[in-house]
Amino acid sequence: MRIGIPREIKPLEARVALVPEACRDLVQAGHQVFIETGAGLASGFPDTAYASLGVEVLADAPSLYERAELVVKVKEPWGPEIDLLRRDHLLFSFLHLAAEPTLTARLLNTGLTAVAFETLVDRGSLPILRPMSDIAGRLAVQIGAGLLHSPQGGKGLLLGGTPGAGRGHVVVLGAGNAGGAAIATAAGLGARVTAFERDPERLAALHRLAPNVTALYPYGEALAQAVAEADLLVGAVLVPGARAPRLVSEAQVAAMEPGSVIVDLAVDQGGCVETIRPTTYADPSYRFHGVVHFGVTNMPGAVPLSASLALSACLLPWVLRLAAPGWQADPPLAGAVNLAAGALMHPALIT
Repeated sequence: MRIGIPREIKPLEARVALVPEACRDLVQAGHQVFIETGAGLASGFPDTAYASLGVEVLADAPSLYERAELVVKVKEPWGPEIDLLRRDHLLFSFLHLAAEPTLTARLLNTGLTAVAFETLVDRGSLPILRPMSDIAGRLAVQIGAGLLHSPQGGKGLLLGGTPGAGRGHVVVLGAGNAGGAAIATAAGLGARVTAFERDPERLAALHRLAPNVTALYPYGEALAQAVAEADLLVGAVLVPGARAPRLVSEAQVAAMEPGSVIVDLAVDQGGCVETIRPTTYADPSYRFHGVVHFGVTNMPGAVPLSASLALSACLLPWVLRLAAPGWQADPPLAGAVNLAAGALMHPALIT
């Protein structure tokens, strides 16, 4: 199969879907692999690293989309990329279509087949989403800690505390891959952490994690009180392929102390905080009701070297399976199809 890897053009998105070593495996498996010039440069992989392993470097995006059958990229098609897609393309990337009706309509009009990373489920887990969620969860706390600094508009709080001053309070909604990483990172910094989770096994694991972590079921009154007291609120609720449930209302945000911070990791699926809106790293945060909001939809793009290596390692086995004849009979891949032949395919998008 002819496999194309375009350069990401979403603002300040520096990841590349496949690193050179992964492309070598595809070439050795008999596939033709193309990459747009400069696609790996921001992640530390120059064109020469790909070319030396049998990958053909193409001069621009139109050339790449013209040659490719299977397009493997990180983020959803953006801007002029959408017009380069054709009915015969097989697209494999993050899509998050539940929160993107305009993009969904445009992709439906092309008639292509789109398989989403975030809806690929294998043996009950999300193998491609998992490493990016882990990175995003860690970054949520790192970035949130910085936004609490007064030059960034925060309340001037050191999240881990210091002798003579109390520890900051981090509230995390959800304890899956992203939430779990955020909880562990905040606990490691020495913050006081309150985590809300519905799954009993995760609740038990959180209870054993560290003495500064409190794990609670998200009953309404307890959740509202914790949000009001939070210095940093991290939203990490995921329903694969579907719009995120709204757990925190505008009124609850308004009850938070001025200079508190919200980082909503569910923003690319609509967000679990009512006052969140998507942002980019070019203008990542804003204040609403005196609370700093951070809604960047591609958080791992800030650490492209680490993120590209982690993503590529998880992607390669699935790209090999997707490039093989009869992939439609592969249950995880078939279940991850979001669009095909102008129709919505994934249940989360249809309901």
